[in-house]
Amino acid sequence: MIDVIVAGGGPTGLMLAGELRLHGVHVLVLERDAEPTRIVRSLGLHARSVEVMDQRGLLERFLALGTRYPAGGFFAGIAKPAPDRLDTAHPYTLGIPQTITDRLLAEHAAEMGAEIRRGRELVGLSQDEHGVTAGLADGTRLRSRYLVGCDGGRSTVRRLLGVGFPGEPSRVETLLGEVEVTAPPDVLHTVTAEVRKTHKRFGAMPLGDGVYRVVAPAEGVAEDRTVPPTLDELKRQLRKLAGTDFGVHSPRWLSRFGDATRLAERYRTGRVLLAGDAAHIHPPAGGQGLNLGIQDAFNLGWKLAAEVNGWAPEGLLDSYHTERHPVAAEVLDNTRAQMELMSVEPGPRAVRRLVSELMAFEEVNRYLMEKITAIGVRYDLGEGHELLGRRLRDVGLKRGRLYELMHGGRGLLLDQTGRLSVAGWADRVDRVADTSEELDAPAVLLRPDGHVAWAGDDQRELLDRLPRWFGAAAC
Repeated sequence: MIDVIVAGGGPTGLMLAGELRLHGVHVLVLERDAEPTRIVRSLGLHARSVEVMDQRGLLERFLALGTRYPAGGFFAGIAKPAPDRLDTAHPYTLGIPQTITDRLLAEHAAEMGAEIRRGRELVGLSQDEHGVTAGLADGTRLRSRYLVGCDGGRSTVRRLLGVGFPGEPSRVETLLGEVEVTAPPDVLHTVTAEVRKTHKRFGAMPLGDGVYRVVAPAEGVAEDRTVPPTLDELKRQLRKLAGTDFGVHSPRWLSRFGDATRLAERYRTGRVLLAGDAAHIHPPAGGQGLNLGIQDAFNLGWKLAAEVNGWAPEGLLDSYHTERHPVAAEVLDNTRAQMELMSVEPGPRAVRRLVSELMAFEEVNRYLMEKITAIGVRYDLGEGHELLGRRLRDVGLKRGRLYELMHGGRGLLLDQTGRLSVAGWADRVDRVADTSEELDAPAVLLRPDGHVAWAGDDQRELLDRLPRWFGAAAC
């Protein structure tokens, strides 16, 4: 029997596969498409996702193929510089096409021992108290202990489970394509800047080799958005909004997307779970979608592995829904707000001007920046130290960096007192006696996802908290 089947080989599913393999879990990834997509749906990683890659020792691979851009201008495209002293060692956006992110995560998952089967579409599933049976389009039946649907906004897994997906349908639609142009770069830049004074959803970004990523509001909402727009449709919208179609030709691909906003009613149904777009969809405002999915996987991976490996305390796997569902709800809300602020109507434009004025206050700007980049996420772990529930940034230690100690995906006690112990949990939690000028706590217990599960200096308190996240002590 397979331990975990992951349905969907996008960034969420591949990140999850890598996380599970860190803990020796037998993982099979099923991807419907026979070949990796050429469509660049996402253009980069925000600070928290950059931290995630750093925590697992993957960041250098991404930095080698990406471009660092100053953080700022995320919220509804309102151009404000990043506030000083963001709570991260990575105060930038890493520009990197999703196609490369997918490839790097697939390579990592494969290196870790995950099996990835392409051209395998899941069409049926059933479950009992012992496991899940997955039916594939070619008639194959597979058996696993758990199954995770990471199969996108039109998730087959979610539909087969009968999980509700309430929210709002698309009200506006946007055309998107990678095309070649004949217009000179200075004309593209000047015209685009002028159009964006009114139409914030309009853009033309150079990708190199004469190819541009062109984005333009559509006239309405297509009845079937799975049907890509035609080049003529894109040209008409460009001429309507910019007075020119820039001579677009030879499209690599064309697509359309809406602003539907939906959130799964539950992330777990027995032995089947949902992650990424299968659990939530929202407008692309702020570039949060891929990042949200990667962070879902980062939260779920170690918990599901603990369940498979038999040491998970009661309620650990359910805490995935408890923690991540509210995070997605907040992302849905902020993307709704951003879409309103990008409207061309007089009322929303007035509100946009007001919000822009408020963002001149550093604390407002920081608050919104922490929302978009997810470095402000705090899980409700009860009363306690101000760090409790927050992820800890990559603080410098006397003998190195914190994130260098987290590549194995284990828990970590960072002990500045030098007198605390994790005896009984040494197979799941590392203890490091070191000091940091950046850490205002005697000691912190970090979960494998880097969130603070406890802070203090009392051994008895630590012994109370360890079983909650890491199960019973070994004999």
